[in-house]
Amino acid sequence: MGPRLNRRDLLGGALALATVRSESAIDPSMSDLILHGGRVTTLDPARPEVSAVAIRDGRVEAIGSDKDVLAHRGPATRVIDLRGRRAIPGLNDSHTHPIRGGLNYNMELRWDGVASLADALRMLREQARRTPAPQWVRVVGGWSQFQFAERRMPTLAEINAAAPDTPVFVLHLYDRALLNAAALRAVGYSKDTPDPPGASIERDKSGNPTGLLIAKPNAAILYSTLAKGPRLGFDDQVNSTRHFLRELNRLGITSVIDAGGGFQSYPDDYRVIDALNANDQLTVRIAYNLFTQHPQRELEDFTTWSKMIKPGQGSDLYRFNGAGEMLVFSAADFEDFLEPRPDPPASMEQDLARVVRFLAEQRWPFRMHATYNESITRILGVFEAVNREVPLAGLNWIIDHAETIDTRNIDRVKALGGGIAIQHRMAFQGESFVQRYGAEKAAQSPPVRQMLAAGVPVGAGTDATRVASYNPWVSLYWLVTGRTVGGLALYDERNRLDRETALRLWTEGSAWFSSESGRKGRLVPGQFADLAVLSDDYFTVPDESIKSISAVLTVVGGRIVHGDGPFRSLAPGLPPASPDWSPNRHRETLGAPAIASTTQISHRCAFDQVNGSAGSWGPAGCACFVF
Repeated sequence: MGPRLNRRDLLGGALALATVRSESAIDPSMSDLILHGGRVTTLDPARPEVSAVAIRDGRVEAIGSDKDVLAHRGPATRVIDLRGRRAIPGLNDSHTHPIRGGLNYNMELRWDGVASLADALRMLREQARRTPAPQWVRVVGGWSQFQFAERRMPTLAEINAAAPDTPVFVLHLYDRALLNAAALRAVGYSKDTPDPPGASIERDKSGNPTGLLIAKPNAAILYSTLAKGPRLGFDDQVNSTRHFLRELNRLGITSVIDAGGGFQSYPDDYRVIDALNANDQLTVRIAYNLFTQHPQRELEDFTTWSKMIKPGQGSDLYRFNGAGEMLVFSAADFEDFLEPRPDPPASMEQDLARVVRFLAEQRWPFRMHATYNESITRILGVFEAVNREVPLAGLNWIIDHAETIDTRNIDRVKALGGGIAIQHRMAFQGESFVQRYGAEKAAQSPPVRQMLAAGVPVGAGTDATRVASYNPWVSLYWLVTGRTVGGLALYDERNRLDRETALRLWTEGSAWFSSESGRKGRLVPGQFADLAVLSDDYFTVPDESIKSISAVLTVVGGRIVHGDGPFRSLAPGLPPASPDWSPNRHRETLGAPAIASTTQISHRCAFDQVNGSAGSWGPAGCACFVF
């Protein structure tokens, strides 16, 4: 674990671009930090753009002209000249998985934004040479075959040639994973390994696994296989999470809502993020949801947790948000657009009603994973029935994803007081969606402008890290242009957003989803002093350049948490990525945009724990790792 960062550390080191008046008297009424000389987007309709912001006690104190704001300068005020750069409210991902993602970040080779398969394979080859036994090379999420110049997946032969001895696991969206021969040996798959329900292990003519695992459409086989790999030790997980949060800061993210995930049990799997919070090392605000871990025992999970924690408990930096995104396993509708849409079983309504009624009685906000309109129709029927007994008003409940929701169901969400959290999953899966459902259906998937027109709260996010990229600028590009990362035009002007509206979904829109409307999302007096100064002007760069934007200065609660370019000297210190073989320690060598103790684990899924049998898949398969 690295050294504890105090407030002065987070505000930066040497201030090459800052001027601080050195006088003996300190006026406590003066600002802590002033940014001036910029183009500051406030998202306040009454004053949409100013040149300066004053910050005191973690909140925006004043906005306006340089002259007016600099009048708040005192002897101890830190003053930074933005030199004409664009600043925006800090970005807020309303649906992502950073707590789990942080634990694994330093083990993962990221192909996010890599332009060619040749480059991706070169990175894989170099990392395989560096990775010691028994560790794996893992490519997990953030890429699509259509982003490559070659417009195709790597072959198993190419992966085996790149890494003949080091286990390699390559995950592609929700549909498949590729394992080289070394990984197949490590996980123990053979001709005697049965196919789990809802999935397939591809085999050669002799019945031996080739290394291709296919979701049909249950992706559990992909994630349960990934879980067989070695894990980092606690100290390396702390380091990994710090690096992941700093990576989010580099992209201008200041807040996230963690939607839980398979094998992210509370409170055991929150030890790392708890430690960072206790040591003042969080650089992103985190509101977290609790995700049930036990099929057929979901109500038991939430009943237990309700005695341990209450919504809103915590601080402005780290707080509990509510239940979900998994409320009951029988409602899971797997979003693999290469396969037919699955129908939840007939038991879903009864299972879901028990849990939602309990949550409403406890006044817990909740969020519900739902991809398809057919599932949403049935889910809303349950919500409406519960609402007649226990009103849902004021709970800020959420439908997550909603790619194919129709107008009628949007209106039903509005009538019940819910919101819809959308993510840029179609930017990575749009080509597959068009192939199965057609371009006309894809043009309104999800129907973002219809949601906004209906007055439903909408927040934007990524659903990172296992499928889509955690990069918010790819999401903003998708919302503005309607294009996938492969360049396919999904939406015309009827479902595209202007840049300001898209930005609002990533700021004040997402604040609703953690019950923080009016506290974050705008740069106005009284709201949190969370902001990002950008590498390029989001409002003027060509469309294709939106994807390449990053932050050169990121501020959370008035504390500088990231600096780059002319502001690099302001960045707080961060220990090198660990272990020393981590891809994040060798980014320059890899050309990408030290060994700790590890534990080999085998998958014991939640379904097995319910039924008292280890190693089986159960009649419904395992959904532990799908989300």
